[in-house]
Amino acid sequence: MSSPLNDIKAPIAAEMELFEQKFRASMQTHVLLLDKIMSYIVKRKGKQMRPMFVFFTAKLFAEGITEATYRGAALIELLHTATLVHDDVVDDASYRRGFFSVNALWKNKIAVLVGDYLLSKGLLLSIDNNDFGLLRIVSNAVKEMSEG
Repeated sequence: MSSPLNDIKAPIAAEMELFEQKFRASMQTHVLLLDKIMSYIVKRKGKQMRPMFVFFTAKLFAEGITEATYRGAALIELLHTATLVHDDVVDDASYRRGFFSVNALWKNKIAVLVGDYLLSKGLLLSIDNNDFGLLRIVSNAVKEMSEG
C-alpha cells in the first residue's frame, strides 16, 4: 500500500531519485572520518520535503527542472542538514529521527565542524556554478536564523 507521502512524491519520483544521487555526491569528501559521518547522515535522511517543494515549484512556475533546480534543492537540503546538526549541539540532543545524533556519536566539536562542512559544501556549490542570486537568498536566510 502506498503512503500519502509517496502519492505526493509520485509526479517527481524520477527527479527525486536523481536528486538523491546528486545530493550524495555533493557530500563526498576525501577525509575518512568526515566521509563516514556523511554516510551516516545520508542513511538517516528525513522526508526531504524541501527538495520536493523546489521540484514542484520549478515544474509549476519555472521553465521546468534544470541543473540549477537540482543545485538549488541540494543547497537547501545541505543548509537544512547543517542547521539540524548544529541545533543538536545547541540543544545537547542525543537523538535525531530515532537515531543517535552526530554530536552523540562524535562529540560536539566534530558535530560543529560537520555542520560547517555541510554549509560550506552548499555555498561552494552555488559559487562554483555562478548561482549568486540563490547564494544571496540562502545567505540572508542563514543570517536571519542566526539572529533569531
